[in-house]
Amino acid sequence: MNTRTLPRARRTPPVPVWERRPLTRRSRRLLLEGDVEGRYAGRDDPDSGYRLTMALALACSQPGREWAPADFHQALIYTPTRGGWWARRLRERKGAQYAENKLTAMLEKAREFAARNGTITGRPDALEQINEVRHVVEHLAWPARGGGAVDQKNIAARLTLCERAGGLEHTTALRPHAERMGCAKSTAEASDKRLVDAGWLELLEAGTGKNHGSRWRLKIPDHVAELLARAAPGHSLPPTPGELATVPDPHTFTDTAALASVMAHDAFHHFAHGTSGARILACLDVTEGLEPTQLQQATSLHRTTVARRLDKLVADGLARECEGRYYLAPDLAGPVRLQPDDQVLTEAAEQQGTAGLGERRRARHARERANYQRWIAERATRARPVRPRPVLVPEGVVDPDTGELLDERWRGWDVRDRYRPVWTGPAPTDNGEAGRAA
Repeated sequence: MNTRTLPRARRTPPVPVWERRPLTRRSRRLLLEGDVEGRYAGRDDPDSGYRLTMALALACSQPGREWAPADFHQALIYTPTRGGWWARRLRERKGAQYAENKLTAMLEKAREFAARNGTITGRPDALEQINEVRHVVEHLAWPARGGGAVDQKNIAARLTLCERAGGLEHTTALRPHAERMGCAKSTAEASDKRLVDAGWLELLEAGTGKNHGSRWRLKIPDHVAELLARAAPGHSLPPTPGELATVPDPHTFTDTAALASVMAHDAFHHFAHGTSGARILACLDVTEGLEPTQLQQATSLHRTTVARRLDKLVADGLARECEGRYYLAPDLAGPVRLQPDDQVLTEAAEQQGTAGLGERRRARHARERANYQRWIAERATRARPVRPRPVLVPEGVVDPDTGELLDERWRGWDVRDRYRPVWTGPAPTDNGEAGRAA
């Protein structure tokens, strides 16, 4: 009887555990690629490996994303993932059972931490908070007088730092922050003080030492939050006096992201287009023209200032004018409003005579940092000078061999300590008779 050989059933490869179990994109990258950015670097390799494994355990213990211990063992110990190198090294040194018990204990510890501290939000939630602050800053008027324009630049630079840090808390030093703002160090320091007093900024930890910046938190002030709460949904904020005056036209505002991308360039130095020119340029669009009155409302600048700055922007090729409306130059247009072209801005700086001023500022700050660090090093190694104690009892008052008092003017004084003689005679009375008798 003829028999036919049945074809073998094709075995499908097993699905990796990180495909079956929910995991954030960042945690999945950390598991598959390892600590590429060095966020969990420790004192040595074992410390770095423990921190990396603990971060993965916490990522696998979030509510709704809990991993079973067997899945955690499979992903780190029995699969050649780059994030599990420490667990596999532990298995080689002390055995598979010890490594599984260790990872199970770390997973339980991470679950207790997640249950105690709640769900750890990811980067989208942090960006949502940053965009909320950005929206408030862009739709409030910042008058140039009183430092409002500089404060808007300060917050725009800090919003960029917050996006990189992944939250409203960020770390920066004074001089690098002044370079990002395109202003002097004293100007940035005065702006920080105004923002702290107004409630926009909170100092969490002052920077100390050689290479440690200050840690800050950007927030919405309470009085601005109350204003937002009173605003009707779907409408612009109600007009209020002072710095809380809002922009009437919702389509006209200063794009803080565009402002942060150009405000540090030499073309917008104080002697060129300045802060006012950068703010006006951040309001322009390549297709939708704006009238000078709209730019005046968006920037809270005087009409003559707006007209003067617009003429200079058009003359340097950064903006164009058509039938009384002003547009962004096509060379600076990007997918979303402004995309700075370094060549165009450099030509504008050369025409204004400010090319190279930013580099001079950075070089000056570098010299100041070097001098400060050298002063710290010298202070740590320099011994405190010992000041000589003044001798109050001169030579010849007491015989050094016999101890006999030779100068009668020192009668009644204990001069054994030449640096600190003590009066041992009778106490003087109110009328001074005892002193005269002595």
